[in-house]
Amino acid sequence: MGSLIKKALGKSVMFCVAGAVLVGGVVFMSSPVLSAELQSSIARGGLLYDKWFAVIKAEKPKDTHPAWPASNTKKKGNATYRCKSCHGWDLMGKDGAYASGSYKTGITGLRKFKGADPTKIIAVMKDSTHGYTGKMADRDFMDLANFVSNGQVDMDKYIDRASKKPKGDAAKGEPIYNTICAKCHGMDGKLPKDMKSFGKQMGNPWEVMHKIMNGQPKESMPALRALGPDVTVDIMSYMATLPK
Repeated sequence: MGSLIKKALGKSVMFCVAGAVLVGGVVFMSSPVLSAELQSSIARGGLLYDKWFAVIKAEKPKDTHPAWPASNTKKKGNATYRCKSCHGWDLMGKDGAYASGSYKTGITGLRKFKGADPTKIIAVMKDSTHGYTGKMADRDFMDLANFVSNGQVDMDKYIDRASKKPKGDAAKGEPIYNTICAKCHGMDGKLPKDMKSFGKQMGNPWEVMHKIMNGQPKESMPALRALGPDVTVDIMSYMATLPK
């Protein structure tokens, strides 16, 4: 019996080295530590992309960003300092969801920076157009650059652009929602009360996907990025079935 246990433990060690753990004959996959740390940086970068001044507890900008297009008079003040306001939740800018509507700016997206050297992305954020030099710490710039370089998701694979419907499996999303999301949002999706219903939220599914994967600035909402976009879109598909 002892020799069998030793053999099983030996196999477990081998699986651990390969990125998996053998427990009771079942293999549980785990991500390398480096990958996990990168994911946390990317998720925080996603929060900064959403509303960086809220994440780092900086003073909220009162003026309109100097680079904000004069053609857009619908938005002003701190909203014009948010990365997502120019480049969109889908990071496609004028070629994505922000091709029309109140955030139409004609500004290009960031898809071309997927896989780019983070230091080059940081240089762009600090250039004269963006003007973020001195507004964030080195870690903030690196997390945001990691998000842009390594955290981009081709949302067209997961959201039908015409109908705005997520392309997930609601049956798979239900138990995930009920065990992770319902604690704050309720089993029927009606909490917190100051949040729009999920029916209205799904009117902007790109924002929903971004926030599920990266969290909500200044809130305790967990980032589910490490679970992958397939899990996120399954949750979204289940959310779409909840009461409007």
